[in-house]
Amino acid sequence: QVQLVESGGGLVQAGGSLRLSCATSGGTFSTYAMGWFRQAPGKEREFVAAINRGGGSTSYADSAKGRFTISRDNAKNTVYLQMNSLKPEDTAVYYCAARPYNIRVVPREYNYWGSGTQVTASS
Repeated sequence: QVQLVESGGGLVQAGGSLRLSCATSGGTFSTYAMGWFRQAPGKEREFVAAINRGGGSTSYADSAKGRFTISRDNAKNTVYLQMNSLKPEDTAVYYCAARPYNIRVVPREYNYWGSGTQVTASS
């Protein structure tokens, strides 16, 4: 069973930056594609970014392109999301997720989830 724990969320002014981390345990990290998703109040969970097992391939939602960067350190069993130029509409609970093999952008395709970390960008 894979456990995921997110950290790094917080309150930041619009235009600011945050770096989220997701530490994993209980599985072979390098065999999992990793994704970041977010859910705002009253909205469905949505894809933000994903990275393949080796870190050489990434995918981003249009809303994240050019502002967010996903990366991973397989030696530390951790995936990161660097978020720059944050906007109030980025406010949400951010979740990391893991699935075997390849990148997917649909939440139901992911097997394991963390409990989330709150990100609030104030105007």
